[in-house]
Amino acid sequence: MRTARTAATLLAVIALAAGCSGSGGKDSEDGKDSGDSGGQAAGTPRLKIAMVTHSGEGDTFWDIVQNGAKEAAKKDNVEFLYSNDKEGKGQAELVQTAIDKKVDGIIVTLAKPEAMKAVLGKARTAGIPVVTINSGGEFSTRFGALGHIGQDESVAGEAVGEELNRRGKKKALCVIHEQGNVSLEQRCAGVKKTFDGTVENLNVDGTNAPGAQSSVSAKLQAAKDTDAVVTLGAPIAAVSVKAKEDADSEAEVDTFDLNAEVVKRLKADEVGFAVDQQPYLQGYLAIDELWLYRSNANVIGGGKPVLTGPAVVTKKDVPKLEKYTARGTR
Repeated sequence: MRTARTAATLLAVIALAAGCSGSGGKDSEDGKDSGDSGGQAAGTPRLKIAMVTHSGEGDTFWDIVQNGAKEAAKKDNVEFLYSNDKEGKGQAELVQTAIDKKVDGIIVTLAKPEAMKAVLGKARTAGIPVVTINSGGEFSTRFGALGHIGQDESVAGEAVGEELNRRGKKKALCVIHEQGNVSLEQRCAGVKKTFDGTVENLNVDGTNAPGAQSSVSAKLQAAKDTDAVVTLGAPIAAVSVKAKEDADSEAEVDTFDLNAEVVKRLKADEVGFAVDQQPYLQGYLAIDELWLYRSNANVIGGGKPVLTGPAVVTKKDVPKLEKYTARGTR
């Protein structure tokens, strides 16, 4: 039933977005931010929308989110400003910068929600609507956002646990690449909830690939009976494949999130399965939601979370995904 509701919600949102504006857009300025480009935009007034995320260096997931946001910004006549900081304090400062710029809307992630609470209160006081994406969905309406766009991280983790059961796995290592990120912790907790075997969490620094590889390799060498490594982001999947080789381990590497590299490794049987939360949709729909709210007082989903995942993809899905991951939209 959850899957059916999710699909229905997404189809309705996509249809609404497609019917409300044309294609094309205008260039936006860059600072620490990145903007959109291209031809004819919607006839509504020009808006300025800022997105602030918790992305660390080298995390390709956020490139896909930005691609979705930029595409929606083109057609909605939106100047799109992007900035990121892996620390909660830095994220809050970037949101304050957006408030000071008097933007028309703010998109934020809530990986470290308490760090964002006060500054989102300031956005509300300034009359700037906020949409949350990707992480911390349970804090979204509590902090005054219009709504949240992303996947239910606990449910996604539970789906992974069930898939590991189907594959006959007995002992899993869940690799957390950003300590303190509530969404990543929820994923591992979800795996533990449904997996019939045992799960051990391992914290690594996702911005230090050699260090992360060494940590995963050492753990696999110490626990030879580990038969599954669950990574929580696509870049860490590639790191863990190398770590598995270093440790001469037979463990299967499985991961959350897609990119071109993960699809290539699915095809080569180096990754067993991936959980797709459709980051392109998260960026695209967040821009659309703020544009619709500003131009027509719409609130997508009536303030309830709009789910973009999870969906488990395997080698059999590679033929239909390759061209989309290659262009950076899946």
